[in-house]
Amino acid sequence: MSKDKILITGANGQLGRVLATELRKVHGKENVLATDISTTDILNNSPYEFLDIMNVMRLEEIVDEHQITQIYHMAAILSASGEWNPMKTWKVNFDGHLSILEIAEKFQIEKVFFPSTIAVFGTTTPRENTPQHVPLMPSTVYGISKSTGELWSNYYHDRYGTDIRSVRYPGIIGYQSLPSGGTTDYAVEIYHAAIKGEEYECFLAEDTRLPMMYMSDAIRATIELMQVDKENINIRTSYNLSAMSFTPGEITESIRKFIPDFKIKYKPDHRQDIAASWTESIDDSMARRDWGWKEEYDLDAMTEDMIKNLRLQFDS
Repeated sequence: MSKDKILITGANGQLGRVLATELRKVHGKENVLATDISTTDILNNSPYEFLDIMNVMRLEEIVDEHQITQIYHMAAILSASGEWNPMKTWKVNFDGHLSILEIAEKFQIEKVFFPSTIAVFGTTTPRENTPQHVPLMPSTVYGISKSTGELWSNYYHDRYGTDIRSVRYPGIIGYQSLPSGGTTDYAVEIYHAAIKGEEYECFLAEDTRLPMMYMSDAIRATIELMQVDKENINIRTSYNLSAMSFTPGEITESIRKFIPDFKIKYKPDHRQDIAASWTESIDDSMARRDWGWKEEYDLDAMTEDMIKNLRLQFDS
């Protein structure tokens, strides 16, 4: 079994809980410590500890006590909810990341994973086929904290040799849980409404195109990046990552191939302005070149799998 001892922060989040499950398959349950700000172990599958990422002393204690060798730092406040309290979002997202970097250097952690996001892009970025290296002018404090985190990650790698790896996630879609606080959340909520036979009210306009990815592809990309030899890693800010791009109108048509009477109406809110500042499609050729990234799901394949798994959940 794996000699690695892995810490996941934000393990109760949309990505964190799926990542914890998959990492335990790879490394063994006892070698993956899930932590979150909640006292509840949502996975019901310890080891689990309460951890506020702002409590640096407790973070250090956990790393030391459990002899952690790898950290997946998933704890963050997302784009839409982050705008309600910008200073808290900055502190959690950036100060929390900086604490992870400091601890990684102090305890000589072998590898760190830092999730970045398409929210780092903005009005200075080409909206179609966005290249790896572009000017970043994010429109949200979430994007600002992540773009700054990318620079600090690169700095710690250059200054201290910290092996920190990162991808810029597009919108992530999965059946495992309902997300909260993200601008791309509609692409999960819409499937739940369809399965329940409800009309969905979309908070983005029908033609708003955004990069998206199915959960299983996102988790596989994360683990594959962390497993590749460090000599293959040429981007120490964050790799562009892509699978597909679509609009609410297009996902609706995909759902109707399986649920023909599905209905939707559009009522854009404040999240529309955030989405409008983001890129529409991503050039992730460097990820494909450096560590062999390739997606498995397109829109219709994802829709079929989402509907199948959500029906199983609702029927059980």
